[in-house]
Amino acid sequence: KKQERRSWISVAWRLCNLSMSAFLSLATYVQMNDPDAGVWMAAYGVPAVLSGLVGLDPHVTETLPWRRTSDLHVMLSVAVVAMLGWRLDRERLWEIFHQEEGREFSGLLLTTVWLLLCRHSGRAPVGTLRVLTAVAVTVFPVVAWLYYHGNEELRSSWPAHCKTAI
Repeated sequence: KKQERRSWISVAWRLCNLSMSAFLSLATYVQMNDPDAGVWMAAYGVPAVLSGLVGLDPHVTETLPWRRTSDLHVMLSVAVVAMLGWRLDRERLWEIFHQEEGREFSGLLLTTVWLLLCRHSGRAPVGTLRVLTAVAVTVFPVVAWLYYHGNEELRSSWPAHCKTAI
């Protein structure tokens, strides 16, 4: 019975990583018409690849290249999230999904949380709490994306490059 539970948890963990890899790949793709596309394509593309690798082999998180790439991405993302968060707070911009800086803040925060969630997941069997958290983190951006892209009123204040991506 315990082996059966471990098997379910392992499959769920891999599926979450493959799902996040697909989502982050889509996020990478829609950056192509952004004025600073290269920066944002790297911001989403690197975690997309790292998540895909974890989905294929969870033990990859224990390799030096995966860890160093993840650590560098998290470090840079945290710095940018802090700057964007400070700017959003300073300008009293609370409806963050209506502001480009807010969407950038949210996207980088998502990639940071995801990579930290993946960290050392190959060291020992992934537990139920981590998988449940992964499911929640995986489902939220997909639902939010569908909601915002399905709601024309919410998209009305977006810049043109955000409206034409998909």
